Amino acid sequence: MSAPRAASPVLDRIRVGSAPDSWGVWFPDDAQQVPWERFLDEVSEAGYEWIELGPYGYLPTDPAVLHQEVARRDLKVSAGTVFTSLHHGPGVWDKTWAHVSKVATLTRAMGAGHLVVIPSFWRDDKTAEELEPRELTTGQWQNLTTGMERLGRRVRDEFGLDIVVHPHADTHIDTEEHVTRFLDGTDSGLVSLCLDTGHYSYCGGDNVKLIRTYGERIGYLHLKQVDPEILADVTAKGTPFGPAVQQGVMCEPPLGVPALPPVLEAAQELDVDLFAIVEQDMYPCPPDRPLPIARRTRRFLRSCGA
Repeated sequence: MSAPRAASPVLDRIRVGSAPDSWGVWFPDDAQQVPWERFLDEVSEAGYEWIELGPYGYLPTDPAVLHQEVARRDLKVSAGTVFTSLHHGPGVWDKTWAHVSKVATLTRAMGAGHLVVIPSFWRDDKTAEELEPRELTTGQWQNLTTGMERLGRRVRDEFGLDIVVHPHADTHIDTEEHVTRFLDGTDSGLVSLCLDTGHYSYCGGDNVKLIRTYGERIGYLHLKQVDPEILADVTAKGTPFGPAVQQGVMCEPPLGVPALPPVLEAAQELDVDLFAIVEQDMYPCPPDRPLPIARRTRRFLRSCGA
């Protein structure tokens, strides 16, 4: 007689959602991407309640229009996303704030509470051209940390949003060394982390270790997995992130790493409400590919207790 199967833990502090990224959307407007109406229809059909805005301008930027479109599909918005290059110092502040304030205005109008902040790439994700050195100088690290604190304070004061900084492949906040240096150099009251499980694994990090070591800094999750065989090839050849995605380095759960149940259970143990937004990087991808994957992923996450 076989032993009874252990019940999945109840992950009642985890709020699952998805994002345009899982539908192959990287840009506000691109002929290779599905129309925004189709994304909204299909993300709802797949069983998700929460979404992110994706690249600013992909979804309608008129709050009244967007409210109507998400409400009639029983969807809600968890966050907006911005890109920054604050390591360049105060000279980029005005341009950065102009971008951030547009996205934050829409994010707040949609009732969301988070702004995902992605650092700029050090190499072009298509051509592999090195745009700048992959390692920051001491002065640039200082610019980055003080700039993020300034951003966190102003976004909170003017919009009531929390910034969550997203470690990302081919940026200066990527590996465990860089992520911990960034966290140790920033004020926990102003800057939290969006832990993307796929990107952190892509860059060699241990997601569960990071959650258990810096749990008070984890403000948001992106759920993603990496195909270890493709990653080994990408790492050996120094392939930039864009072509790596086209190779399929980010794969459908539960086929890759990290294993998501231990990550979700570690996040649950923090005993705070956390969004866990599915983001399977697929660009470009056939328009009929995302929906079946989204359905299967949602079923898998339910089986994990989410």
